[in-house]
Amino acid sequence: MTAVPAPVSSTAAGALSAFLRGVERRALVVAELQCGDAARAEQTLVAVMRAFAAVASDLPMAQWPTRFWTLLAQRQALREPVGGQWGPPLAALGEMGSLPRLALLLRVGGSLDEGIAMRVLDQDEASYQHLLADACPRDAHGQPDASAWRQLAEQVQARIRDLPAKRLQQLQQPAAPAANNESPTAGWRAPQRDERAAASGKRRRSNAKPRWRGPLILLVTVAVLLAAALGWRYWQGHSFGSDAPLPEGVVGEAGPVTVEALPPSKVNATPDATPAQATDDATMLADRDYPLVADADLYAWTAAGGPLPVDESQSKPSRPEPASATLETAAADE
Repeated sequence: MTAVPAPVSSTAAGALSAFLRGVERRALVVAELQCGDAARAEQTLVAVMRAFAAVASDLPMAQWPTRFWTLLAQRQALREPVGGQWGPPLAALGEMGSLPRLALLLRVGGSLDEGIAMRVLDQDEASYQHLLADACPRDAHGQPDASAWRQLAEQVQARIRDLPAKRLQQLQQPAAPAANNESPTAGWRAPQRDERAAASGKRRRSNAKPRWRGPLILLVTVAVLLAAALGWRYWQGHSFGSDAPLPEGVVGEAGPVTVEALPPSKVNATPDATPAQATDDATMLADRDYPLVADADLYAWTAAGGPLPVDESQSKPSRPEPASATLETAAADE
C-alpha cells in the first residue's frame, strides 16, 4: 500500500524539503552499508521518504528526526539484509550481526545521539551499549580496538562526503507511470496537490464579491446617518419656533427682549434724630462700662456658675505630654 502525502502549505512543504535534503545523504549511506546493496538501499530510502512526507505535517518538527530514522530502521531490508556485499575498506561490517551493525551505523553515519538511537532501535540503555560493544572491532587478544573503531568511523564519514550528487538526484525523480493514460507519481519533494481544494478555491474566486463593495456600503451608511441627523435638527428647530407648546424642561425663544425703565423709588428717608435722642446716645457712649455690654452674655454665664471656655489663643503641642512626666515634675518640686 502506497502512502499518499497529505496536502501541506508552502511553508510546511519548504520545511519538509529542507529536512529531507539535510538527511538524505547520511540516510542513503546508512541504508547502503546496512543492507550491502546500493539499489535496494535506494528503493528503501525512497519508500521511507514518501511515508515520512505523508505523516510529517501531523508531527512537531522536533520529532521529525526520530520518526524518520525509526521508519528507516524498521524496514525489513535493514533489519534482515540478505545477500549483502561490503568492500575491503568496510569488510568488517559484513562480519557483524544486523542489529549491532545498524547501531554502529546510526552512531557514526547517522550522527544520532544516544537518546534518539535508543528510541529508533527500541532498546534500553544497557541493550544499546551492548549492541555497540558487539559492533566494536577486536584486536588479536579479543579486546576492543579503538584504532580500528576510529578507522571504521572515518571510512563511513568519507563515504558520506564522497557520495555522488547524481545518486541523490535519482532519489528525487518521480516514479514512472504504470500506463500511458496515467500521470507520473509525484516525488517525495512535491506533495500531491489537493485538486478539490484547488477547484473550491477557483469557485470562491469566481463567486467572490468585488472588493469595492464593502467600502461603498460603509460610505453610503455614513451619508444616510449624517442626513438623518441634520434633518432631525432642522425639524426640531422649526417645531420649537412654532406656536405649539414646548415640552416640559425645554427652553425656547418667546420673541425679542423688551427693555423698560424702572419707576422712581418712593421710599421715605429716615427722619433725623431729635435733640433728646442725641443727648441719650452721647450719655451712653460716655459711660465707661459701655464696652462691657458687648460681653454681657459671657458675664451672665459666668455669674450663673458655668465653666469658663478654653483659651485657644495659644499654640499647643501636637502630642500631649505623658502623665508620667507630670508626676516626675511634681515629685521634683516636693
